[in-house]
Amino acid sequence: MAKWTPKHEAPEPLEGPVVATITGGTILWFVLFLVQLPFYGWFDENGHAWWVWTCLAGGGLGLIGVWYVRKRDAAIKRAATDRLTTT
Repeated sequence: MAKWTPKHEAPEPLEGPVVATITGGTILWFVLFLVQLPFYGWFDENGHAWWVWTCLAGGGLGLIGVWYVRKRDAAIKRAATDRLTTT
């Protein structure tokens, strides 16, 4: 079997409001958790309790994601200012 090789260069990664996007997604996960929480009994009876806990896990991992992208943005800005001051 021949190895597949791309015919063109990969595009540059999209940069945008990453912190806002991750924060919005995290809030959405927590809202979904809170909306499902009153119906936990129904979810548990029908074998879908994992839906509730998935939303909580998504919110928790989102908090880690917010921390990560804020640190990443700060490092990018710091590197840009260092580049400007050294030249």
